[in-house]
Order: sequence, then C-alpha cells, then structure tokens
Amino acid sequence: MAKLSVGVSMTGLDWSIIGAFFVIVVGIGLWHSRQAGKSSEDFFLGGRGMPWWLLGVSMVACTFSADTPNLVCGLVRDGGVAANWFWWAFLITGMVTVFIYAKLWRRSGVMTDLEFYELRYGGKPASFLRGFRAVYLGVFFNVLIMAAVTLAIIKYGQLLFGLSKIQCVFFGSIGVVIYATLGGIKGCIWADFFQYSIATFGAVWAAIHSVKEAGITAVNAGAVESVEGFGLARLLSHANVVDKINIFPDFNDPNMWIPMLLMPLAVQWWAAWYPGAEPGGGGYIAQRMLAAKDEKNAVGATLFFNFAHYALRPWPWIIVALASLVVYPEVSDIQSTFSHVDESIIGQDIAYPAMISKLGPGFLGLVIASIIAAYMSTIGTHLNWGSSYAVNDFYKRFIKKDASEKEMVRMGRICTVVLMALAGALAMVLTDATQAFKLLLLSGAGSGAIYLLRWFWWRINAYSEIFAMVFTTVVAAVLTFGFNGEREALLDVQIGSFTLEGGSVKFLIAVFGTTLAWIIGTLVTRPESQETLRTFYRKCQPGGPGWKRLVDQAVSEGDMIDGEEHGKAWEVPLEILCVFMGCAFVYCSLFCIGAFIYGDVIRGIVLGVVSGASALFLFSIWGKLHPHKSE
Repeated sequence: MAKLSVGVSMTGLDWSIIGAFFVIVVGIGLWHSRQAGKSSEDFFLGGRGMPWWLLGVSMVACTFSADTPNLVCGLVRDGGVAANWFWWAFLITGMVTVFIYAKLWRRSGVMTDLEFYELRYGGKPASFLRGFRAVYLGVFFNVLIMAAVTLAIIKYGQLLFGLSKIQCVFFGSIGVVIYATLGGIKGCIWADFFQYSIATFGAVWAAIHSVKEAGITAVNAGAVESVEGFGLARLLSHANVVDKINIFPDFNDPNMWIPMLLMPLAVQWWAAWYPGAEPGGGGYIAQRMLAAKDEKNAVGATLFFNFAHYALRPWPWIIVALASLVVYPEVSDIQSTFSHVDESIIGQDIAYPAMISKLGPGFLGLVIASIIAAYMSTIGTHLNWGSSYAVNDFYKRFIKKDASEKEMVRMGRICTVVLMALAGALAMVLTDATQAFKLLLLSGAGSGAIYLLRWFWWRINAYSEIFAMVFTTVVAAVLTFGFNGEREALLDVQIGSFTLEGGSVKFLIAVFGTTLAWIIGTLVTRPESQETLRTFYRKCQPGGPGWKRLVDQAVSEGDMIDGEEHGKAWEVPLEILCVFMGCAFVYCSLFCIGAFIYGDVIRGIVLGVVSGASALFLFSIWGKLHPHKSE
C-alpha cells in the first residue's frame, strides 16, 4: 500500500464546507447568547420550555460523538457485530427511564440531578453528597469523559491532517467553547439539531463510500472484475468479513455468549452508572428532561432518543467497520499506510478515520464536518452539564449562596472554558479511549440499583449513596491499577470448559461488593426524617408499596401527601409492561434494518411487522396511563 507522509489532500471545496459549518454553529451560539444570559435557568435549562422533538434530537446528538464510530468500528473488528451488545443492553436502562422515571424527574422541578439529593435526603449527609458529587462528576468524571472524546479528534487530526496533538485539541475545541459559552443549553440544543443532521448524513455517506473502497481493494486483489460488481452482498460474504456479521454471539460457546450477551442483559444495564445510560436517568439526560415543557414532552424526548440511538444509528458505522476489514485487514496495514501517525494511538478503532480519508473532494469536507459536528455536540453538552454542577451545586450552594443570576451565568461561562482546558490537557496524555470507558464503567458498578430504588423505597437514605460511592471508588481503583495488563489474568475463573475472564470478574466484584456495601449502610443508619420524606413524596408522587408505610402514617395524621393520587392504582406495573414492549419495538427495529442490509428480506419484513405491532400495543397502553401535566 502507498504510504502517506502528511495526511490527506484537502481541496478548497472541502475547506469551504468545514468553514461554513463553523460559521453556522458559532452563529447559533451568538443568536441565543442574549436569552441565555438572562438567568441561570435560561443558561442551564433553556427556561424549561423545550419541546420533545428538539430535546430528543439533542440527546441523540450528545451520545453521538467523534469517538463513537471509532468505538463501534473497534468492537466490530475485534469481536464482530455481536460485540455491540455491551452497549445495546443499555436500551433496557433507557426504556426504564422513558416510562418510569422521566415524569418523576420533571415533577421534581430541580435544576440539576444533584439538587435532587437535598430534595430526597436531608441534613449534612445530603449536602455532602451534593457538593462532593458536583466536583467529582462535574469536574473529574466529566473531564475524563471529554478527554476520551477529544482523543478521538486527536486521532482524526493526526491521521487526516498530520497535526500535532495540541493543534488537534485547539482547532477541535475552539468553536464549541464559543457557542457553549455564549448560548448556554439552548445554544447547545439548537446546535445539536443542526450538527446531528450533518453527522447522520456524513455517517451514511461514509458507509456507502466504504463499500466502494472495499470493492476497489477486491478488484486490485482480483476477487471481482469491477467495483460495480462489489456491493453489500459481496462485502458480507468476503472471507475477512463473513465471521464478523452475526448479530448474536455463538450460543454453543459459553466463552462468547456469557460475557458478551448474558452479563450485559442480566447485570450491566441496572448495575452500572454510565453517562447517557444512567439507571433511573441522570446527568445530561436528566438535564434535558428537566428542560422539557412538561412531563409529556420529557417522556417523548427520551423515547425518541432511545429509538434513534439504538435502532437507527449503529448500522452505518457497522458497515464502515466491515468494509475496513477488507481494506485494512490488520492494524499493521493502517500503520504502514499512515506512517506519520503516532504509534501510541494506533489501534483497531483508528480504522474508521482511515476509511474516511479515502473520500473524494467535497464529500471529504462534508464527512469531516460531520465528525466535528459529532464531537462538538457531545463536548458542548458536557461543558454545559459540568458547569451547571460546578455553579448550581457547588458555587452557589457552598461558596456564595447569595450569588445573583447574572453572576451565576458569568461563573457558568468561566467554568465552561476551564473544563475544556482541563479535558484538552488530559486528552494529550491518553492513548486509548477504551481504558477510560472501562474505568468509568467500573467506577459506577453496583450503584445503579440505588438510582432505581431511591424513588420507590423510603428506607434508602443519603448514607446508602455515600457507602456505595466510597466502596465502588476504592474497588475500581484497586481493580483497575492493581490488576491491569497481564495481572488481569490472575482474576480469571475457570468453570469446566468455560473461562470467565478477569475483566468480567472485575465488574462482578464491583457490582456485588458495592450492592452489599450500600444495603448494609442503609440498614445500619437512620432513615431520613418524616418531614424530608413527606416533602419529597408530596412533590414527586412516586407511589407504590415501598412508600405504603410512610403514606399510611401520614394519612392517619391527616396529612394527605398523596394529594389527588390517594387511592389510585400504582402505575409502575403497567409501566414495566411498557418497558418490555418498548424494548421489543426498538430491538426489532434494529434487527429489521440489519436483516434488510444483510439481504434477508423475509426476516426483515417479519421483524418490521413485529416492531410495528409492538409500537401500537405500547402506545395503546401508555395512552391509558395519562401522564400528569406539569404545574
């Protein structure tokens, strides 16, 4: 293969497209800057007046970052299409949020999900939780996430343009810092809408062109006579690809299906806290639910997000990954072709930008703009989300309680710039985004059950979360740094012919150890005060047997904390049915699209019918539940 010394050749048309993109997104920030500066609620929540469709697109855009196609590409090249189950399983988490928790978040009326701590819990433990997690999540955790995302931009910049790491960080972040700083959450959301449109088109076009590139490689190898004769069918039957296309792992091999499918579906979805897939909702997903006009719009936004995120978005990336196996069968092929790229960042995931580099004039600029759009949408969200924690939950709560609205907006803008600087600095020392992902997943392992149950069981208190937070942080640090590299194999568990590898054992240790720690912490400490619990229940109206003791005692004292809900049947059982039908709807849609791509028309039609029937049944059930209107 021919060697490229300094990236790809960009034409004036490519640069014009990229330049126009930057002008538009910065213009969006400028357009919303005046309204964003009115108050902290406008800056961080857009005045709580956002419609479901705009919030839904924004949620999808947030989770579609520059590193996401790279991650999916790396998964497919390593473990096949079935390896995506490690994140597809989070659909269950998403549907639980849609049908059970979205309306509860909107009812809470808090500005951030951390403010929730002093609504649900009371006293100094609640204040500690809010303040500590504002710094822990808003700064340290958030910076690690943004650094991992920025690492992807470094890989694109080095491979495509031959830029240094610091140049990649500067050029990648300057635009998003401007519009996120000026326009606040509304600027970010409208920029997301524009960016997601560009990013989606770019991903689809990259997939189409990647099949063509695989055809060119096949022609050069003498496998086919012309590029026109090499379509999806030929790609999927290629020797390098045919073993990678199965959507499900091999059920005859427990070493494949247990860690790849069973653990994500049985444990990971409820046990792990991860940004964008928090059990019970949280982070920037909660921020957007809180920004909705009302409960109906909060539910609609999260439902649209889960459908687009899991069913529509993966297949273009998967096609590029499969095509890359024909063009660059081994990582060494990428290294030899792009010899100017720092060896420390070469891996399976860099195959995606390698395939992008083969686009022609105009389309290259458009797809690069789409990658930048994906990066900016995620970073913009994390900057606003992180600064909302730093300002609302730390600065105003603990440093200057009488801070004016204008001062809070000013501090939010300062925090936005500082967070980006910290993330850029960390990105320049990272080498693999997968390392960051594993650390983040392990750091939240076992705490997920608390976030699900704290709405529905009165006995959970602030110490439940403190015990979980301390235990999982210590365990994650010990397991990550004490059993890394070759030492991870020391944790392997052999059960007959089945080997549960060290990575999976780490996760299970963290999950069950943390779960045991917070349950013990809950039972050995005092419950929250009656006043705190009744205030929370009266505002959020969660209902259910977990609150029966509290409600009965309140009613016996003449305090009708159920309000208009008193005596009404608990909705959660029907909501769980909605969760099940929602998962059937989205998974069948995902597999339906895959079936048509794979050329299995009959299966595609059947899955399409099942998906449609699931959707109709879902909406008929949900219509009977009559979500509460906002006040």
